[in-house]
Amino acid sequence: MSSIPSAAALLAWYDRHRRVLPWRARPGEAGDPYRIWLSEIMLQQTTVAAVIPYYEKFLIRFPDVRALARAPEAEVMAAWAGLGYYARARNLHACAKAVAAAGAFPRDIEGLRALPGIGPYTAAAIGAIAFGVPVVPIDGNVERVVARWFAVGEPLPGAKKAIAAAVARLGEDPAARARPSEFAQALFDLGASLCGGNPACGVCPWMDDCAGRRQGIAAELPRKAAKKARPIRYGVHFWLVDARDQVLLRRRPPRGLLGGMTELPGPVWRAAPWRDAEALAAAPMAADWREAGEVRHGLTHFELVIRVYAARVAVIEACGFLRAVSGLADEALPSVMRKCVAVAAAGL
Repeated sequence: MSSIPSAAALLAWYDRHRRVLPWRARPGEAGDPYRIWLSEIMLQQTTVAAVIPYYEKFLIRFPDVRALARAPEAEVMAAWAGLGYYARARNLHACAKAVAAAGAFPRDIEGLRALPGIGPYTAAAIGAIAFGVPVVPIDGNVERVVARWFAVGEPLPGAKKAIAAAVARLGEDPAARARPSEFAQALFDLGASLCGGNPACGVCPWMDDCAGRRQGIAAELPRKAAKKARPIRYGVHFWLVDARDQVLLRRRPPRGLLGGMTELPGPVWRAAPWRDAEALAAAPMAADWREAGEVRHGLTHFELVIRVYAARVAVIEACGFLRAVSGLADEALPSVMRKCVAVAAAGL
């Protein structure tokens, strides 16, 4: 790696083509650490397009870190429902409490790293964007840009070390050190736009010396190691509604997969499919159960196939709690449970 691309050229491009995002400060304004932190947590494993509506609603409900710290955890989880990776919401709440108690976000990387739910990337992103710390956070967009410019052929995740070394060199450019917040965001925007899945090399500010473009392999990079097939697990959940149009729900354990979220009752998910008899034996109470349909949902480490049964009774006599069907939009139902609700409500 004998040279690096020009930070000044990238920043000039960014000044003309920067994305307008609800958490991004306007040119000449300082970034709001709360908004930047919130967006970075939400963007983990989630796209910008998917995050924006959640972010805007969340910000209305919790306009600053103190409001978030004061809120009950159940309210935070309900506002997060649908974004997935629910440990993020619990850590978000814990982090808000820590920041509110301290009076402000730490302005250094070490202090940020010490907060709940903030790892190396998030600390670098908040430090650079909110506080102008001269570091370059590495997300998927930055990995793509750097892998292509330097023609890093080793597949991810093995290539991460080489990419990190190259990124460190980019951050040494005087222009990058002079504008660390804008430089970080410029790299994000370049990777999300011109250097996306089908790179628009002809209009890229870094096209001239891009090794991936010269070798004709830019679109192939970064390479990724083949993924292993995910196992399948099977579940059964029950939609039980009473004469007052209330549905039986329960809360998942506070820690673990989908911890603290609301769900329809059902047995523990398992590796083997459920037969009708054993599925119905796990029902919360005796009723005229009928199968409403099937839900398929991808989780981080496995695919989930759920059979949904539905019934209506006069009075519900089972463990859990009741909520009006009309109020389920305000419940902390994860995406997989919202799919189950949709299938059950249509089939009853």
